[in-house]
Amino acid sequence: QVQLVESGGGFVQPGGSLRLSCVAAGLPVDSYYIGWFRQAPGKEREAVSIIQHNDGMTYYSDNVKGRFTVSRDIPGNTMYLQMNHLKPEDTAVYYCAEASIRMRYVDDFGLHSLRGRIDYWGKGILVTVSS
Repeated sequence: QVQLVESGGGFVQPGGSLRLSCVAAGLPVDSYYIGWFRQAPGKEREAVSIIQHNDGMTYYSDNVKGRFTVSRDIPGNTMYLQMNHLKPEDTAVYYCAEASIRMRYVDDFGLHSLRGRIDYWGKGILVTVSS
C-alpha cells in the first residue's frame, strides 16, 4: 500500500513562488512514475509533472514548462514541485500520485494519458494564486 502525503500549499500573489512536498511510503521496487496532478474548480484533473523512478526522466505539461521543476530526494522518499512565476490559472488542488507501470509509457502515450493509470493518490493540497 502506497501512502502519499502532500504539504507546502497556500496563498501566493501572481509572480510568486511555492514549493510543494510529497512524502511517499510503501513505494514499489519495480518501474513506476510518481508526480503531480492538479484540479481547478469546475475542471478535470490534469497532469502537471511526473518523474520516472528508474531513469529519473521528467515530464511537464506545456502550461507549466519553464516555470515548474519536479525533483526527488530518493533516500528520504520525498518529491518536490518548485513552482515559480505563478499565475492565477495555477490555482488548484494539487495531488501527489503514483502509477506502477512500465518505463517509456509516457513516451509512448503522452503525459496526460497517465491520469487513467494512477494507482495511488494523495489527499491533495490547495494552492491559491491571487492578488
